[in-house]
Amino acid sequence: MARCLVTGGAGFIGSHLTQKLLADGHHVKVLDNLSTGRSDNLRDVAGHERLKIMQGSITDPVLLAEATQGTDVIYHLAAAVGVKLVAEDPVRTIETNIYPTDSLLRLAIQGGQRFYLASTSEVYGKNAKSDWCEEDDLQFGPTSRPRWAYGCSKAIDEFLALAYHQKYNLPIVIGRFFNVVGPRQVGNYGMVIPRFVEQALAGGPVTVYDDGSQVRCFAHVREVVDCVVSLTESDDARGRIFNIGSDQPISMRQLAEEVIKRVDPAVKIQHVPYQEVYGDNFEDVNRRVPDVTRLRETIGTSPSMPLGDLLDDIIAAKRSA
Repeated sequence: MARCLVTGGAGFIGSHLTQKLLADGHHVKVLDNLSTGRSDNLRDVAGHERLKIMQGSITDPVLLAEATQGTDVIYHLAAAVGVKLVAEDPVRTIETNIYPTDSLLRLAIQGGQRFYLASTSEVYGKNAKSDWCEEDDLQFGPTSRPRWAYGCSKAIDEFLALAYHQKYNLPIVIGRFFNVVGPRQVGNYGMVIPRFVEQALAGGPVTVYDDGSQVRCFAHVREVVDCVVSLTESDDARGRIFNIGSDQPISMRQLAEEVIKRVDPAVKIQHVPYQEVYGDNFEDVNRRVPDVTRLRETIGTSPSMPLGDLLDDIIAAKRSA
């Protein structure tokens, strides 16, 4: 039984991770400022005897030190997230993602905690390979395009974590998330499946950006948090980076069609230029597919829920909300 800190624990992924850790018998502290997370995400475990919720920002060094005290494991998920938020406020993205990670790593050296760092497929930038593996080059666009601020800031986080592992033997694991989806996710910050589902349930149209040829892979959050915990507890994973996601690709046009088929076949699709949503200086990546060989070899599994089952779960959750 471990004493765990989950930063961003009231967020979409963080709340599912918190539930799993409690179900596994651990004690959990959640630190969240509820800027993108929601207290309602923890409704099912509110009042749990092994859960402590601390409301505040990871940018507060005093609160951060208090939160880490007496813990064995740190799951660092708190970050500025979502393409829309990043494009609108790159300063907040950089400040939220880099400085608190450094502070947490320093605290972990003092406290001796195992450390899981949540990273992102955004660190690959616009690498042209069809599938991305963990040792591939990172290829960002120009600094005049603010969407790259997120990937760059998380890459710095990774460099920091690996440096602390190499210098102090800090037991860190880095997981790069690829389009994690499931119940509780909202479409406010550019997350595509909840946005498509909400639009379809409202009668449409479902808005697809550009021509809809962009390719992504979607993994269910419950499978993802299982991987996160398994990696963090694995000695073989220490000091290493892992892609965490499904490796089954689908285009955004096809995804919209799948959602509509399940909600209401009469709903229409509307194509919208990127510029209308993100402004003139936005740049996107056309294909984002992970190679999950390293993940499977290390923990024996990877997210594999079929897209249809995943969509059915999300649609049911949205309908009952």
